Amino acid sequence: MGTLSDLVARLGSALAELRGLAVPAGDSAPLLEREAAVLVLGGMAFATLAALAVRSLRRRSPGRGAVVLPALPRSLRRRRLGPAAVRHLAFAVFLAGVVPFTVALADPQTPRVDEEVTYPGHRIAILIDASLSMNTAFATEQLAAGNTFLANVAAAEHFVRRRMEGPYHDLVSLVQFGNEAYIVTPFTNDYENILLSISLIGTPEEYRRFPDHGTLIMRAINRGVQLFRTFDFLGAAGNLIVIFSDGQDTHARFEDVTLDAIMQEAADNAIPVYFIRTAYDQALGDLISDQQWKLAVERTGGRFFPAANEAAILDAVRQIDEVAEGSIRVRRYVTNQPRFAPLALAGAGLWLAAAALALGVARMRRFP
Repeated sequence: MGTLSDLVARLGSALAELRGLAVPAGDSAPLLEREAAVLVLGGMAFATLAALAVRSLRRRSPGRGAVVLPALPRSLRRRRLGPAAVRHLAFAVFLAGVVPFTVALADPQTPRVDEEVTYPGHRIAILIDASLSMNTAFATEQLAAGNTFLANVAAAEHFVRRRMEGPYHDLVSLVQFGNEAYIVTPFTNDYENILLSISLIGTPEEYRRFPDHGTLIMRAINRGVQLFRTFDFLGAAGNLIVIFSDGQDTHARFEDVTLDAIMQEAADNAIPVYFIRTAYDQALGDLISDQQWKLAVERTGGRFFPAANEAAILDAVRQIDEVAEGSIRVRRYVTNQPRFAPLALAGAGLWLAAAALALGVARMRRFP
C-alpha cells in the first residue's frame, strides 16, 4: 500500500507541475535541449516516411496480397463505416504522445523570475585600518584587544553581531586598508561570512603579515565608493560606509585624486560616511587630523566619532546601529526549475494507451 500511495502522490505532483507549466503572455519557457529534440523528432519523421515508402514500393505476389469479395449491400456497408473510421485511433493516440515526449526531451525550464524584495537594513561597507600606526596600546574590557588594531577588529565584529541580533537583512562588505585598500569580502547578506572574514584578518599573525604600513584613508573611502558602483548601488537609499581607524592620516590629495572629490562623490550618491576614530585617551582635537576628517565625513551626511576609550567605541557602534534602521530593496533571482517530468509522463501515458488499444482491439492494429 505504501508503494501505491507513493506512486499516486508522485503522479499527482507531476500533474500539478503540468498545470503549472503555463507561462505569462509574451514569455516563452526556455528549452535547454531544443536541438536534441529537433534531431529526434526529425529522425522519427524520417523513419515513418521511410516505412511508408518501403510499404508502397514493396511488390506483392498476384493472388496473395489481395482478396476479392462480392459486393455487400449498401446498408451493411454503412453499418461497417463506423468501426472502419476508428481503425487508426491507436496510431493517432501514439502520435499525440510524440508531442509531449519531444517537448520533454528538449528539457523545458520554468522561466526565470526576478523580483524586488524590500528588507529592513542597509548596504554597509566596513573599512578597517591595518596600518603600522594601529600597533599602539588600547585598553579594553569587553572588547578583546591587545592594541588599537585588534580593538578596531573587535569593534567591527561587535557591530556586525548587533546587526545580526536585530531584524535586519543587511548587505555587508569588508575592506582592509593601509597604503592600498583590499576588498576582503564583497557585499553579502551572509553575516557569518563577514564574521569569518573579520576573524581571519583580526589575528596578530595576520596583522604582522599585512604588507602596507602606511595610511591612506581617502583611498579606502574611494575603494568603498567603487564597491557600491560595482554592485550598481550608487544613488540607492540605504548605503553607508563605516570606518574603523586611528585617523593618523593628513593626506588631502593623492596622485590626481583629492579628498574633497571623493567625499563629494559619496555625498552625491547618498553614501554617508561614519568614522570611528580609535586613539586611546585622545579627545577631539588632540590629533592634528581630527578636524580634517570631521569636516570631510560630515559633508557626506555622516558623523565623526572621536573614540578615546572602549566606552566611546561601543557608544559609537550603538549610534550607528540606530541610524541604520532603514530598508533596502534587493533584486532576487529565482533559478530555472526543470519541468520535463510531467511532459514525459503525459507522453508515456498516451503511448501506453495506444499500446492498450492496439493489443485489445484487433481492428486498430494497423499502420496507415
